[in-house]
Amino acid sequence: MSSRRVGIIGAAYSKFGDRQDVNLAELTWEAFREALQEASIDKDEIEFTVVSNVGAWSSEPLPAVVVSEAMGLRPKGSVRVEAACASGSAAVKLAHDIIAAGQAEVATAIGVEKMKESPTPLVVEFIGRAGNYMWEFENFGLTFPGYYALYATAYMAKYGVKEEDLCEVAVKNHYYAARNERAQFRNEINVERCMRSPYIAWPLKLYDCSPITDGAAAVILASEDYIRKHGREATWILGIGSATGTSNMSKRQDFTSLDASVVATRSAYSKAGIDPGNPVKSIDVAEVHDCFTIAEILAYEDLGFAKRGEGLKLLKEGETYKEGSIPVNLSGGLKAKGHPIGATGQSMIAELHHQLLGKVGGERQADIRRGVALAHNVGGTGHYAYVTVLSLHKEVEA
Repeated sequence: MSSRRVGIIGAAYSKFGDRQDVNLAELTWEAFREALQEASIDKDEIEFTVVSNVGAWSSEPLPAVVVSEAMGLRPKGSVRVEAACASGSAAVKLAHDIIAAGQAEVATAIGVEKMKESPTPLVVEFIGRAGNYMWEFENFGLTFPGYYALYATAYMAKYGVKEEDLCEVAVKNHYYAARNERAQFRNEINVERCMRSPYIAWPLKLYDCSPITDGAAAVILASEDYIRKHGREATWILGIGSATGTSNMSKRQDFTSLDASVVATRSAYSKAGIDPGNPVKSIDVAEVHDCFTIAEILAYEDLGFAKRGEGLKLLKEGETYKEGSIPVNLSGGLKAKGHPIGATGQSMIAELHHQLLGKVGGERQADIRRGVALAHNVGGTGHYAYVTVLSLHKEVEA
């Protein structure tokens, strides 16, 4: 049986940051209510709910149950998923696949985290323990920033990149976050300020690292039949590629690329009909996983936006700014918009959904010429990777 086409009819994300003003259910409602309004449907039409949440740092042990109850959802089925920092994209993929398989007409993927309910040292320790084999954390003290510092130093050694070069990523993403009313950090910075910030794990400094974040995001998906029958405005999911990599860093052969990202990208491009040799000619705008500044540079190359060792050149030439050939992270990215782990994937897709529809507006609105956008979401340091291609059309136009 062939799969059905699936579109997004509503999407939103909450204000990110330190959200002690709301509890988990109230935070989720911020995003879900807006997505529901955009979809213009009754919540009773939602047949399946997927909730993404890592959640060990928050007081709610059963977030999927609480979210479904608080949102007033009574679906035929619901489930909680976790794929580290890629949990949100995993949730969207599951909701997509359920509809594509004919098991539902409408489904929602909701992500939420209240990371600020735990003190920073505890959150850092949990990510270090959960994201990799425990012996690496226990014996060598490698925190999450420490793992990406290994990638940064390897990349710097191979390609001659300097610390201040990595800061260019932070400068760009803070520039756009300053123009995003929902971003956690709405302040512009420069390279000098980034370089003056304290080291977290050399060569990564404070401004090279994404923050600990509270936030929620929701995506409502529907079948082509439903969208056509009810005349809904939609963006279409052309393809989702996914892959996994080893969590044991000593088994990795290369520290200048994430293998899972490369595999997921090839799969997504194949499904979407995008030329892997020149994807920039097909894609208008992208949100990539910049949990650390080095991660964005790696993403440029793993996605084929730049050749190996030339990701920094792409950035410095302005090609990943709004006016460039492949605008990246016009939301501010994880680096400055924020990184509520279980909601990050949905927030990327919500941002791109609105970019394609021209609803972002202002200084962050990309020039949509081809009607195609890409979300790249990584779990851990390449333990998981999801690449999602969205379009205004049902196929990539030549």
